[in-house]
Amino acid sequence: MLIAVDHVQLAAPPGSEDTLRAYYVDVLGMTETPKPPELAARGGCWFEAGYVRLHLGLEEDFRPAKKAHPGLRVTGIEAYAARLAAQGAPVTWDDTLPGYRRFYSEDPVGNRLEFLETVTASGPGG
Repeated sequence: MLIAVDHVQLAAPPGSEDTLRAYYVDVLGMTETPKPPELAARGGCWFEAGYVRLHLGLEEDFRPAKKAHPGLRVTGIEAYAARLAAQGAPVTWDDTLPGYRRFYSEDPVGNRLEFLETVTASGPGG
């Protein structure tokens, strides 16, 4: 029986770890999690914030995920979008999903990310 998603893995080009760290830690506010030594030798980075865990693995023939993406729940979505935009990250709002306020962005290597917050009669987040 499935009980949870442990993590989502995205790909990145070799040598992009410092750029990824700057984005996922400084822009998104995540914490880098050390990889086990056996896996650290492969390169890449792991990040987490609360129950969200993202792994960025290196791929020689890297192509960014433009359609496939993680959907990341946030609180205070307006402020979060402003934070990303202030750091130079693209923010594209999408109002086509009933019950949610959401936007799309991209990490520095071009992977698509979705950020969403539930909306109730009292406004975003409930």
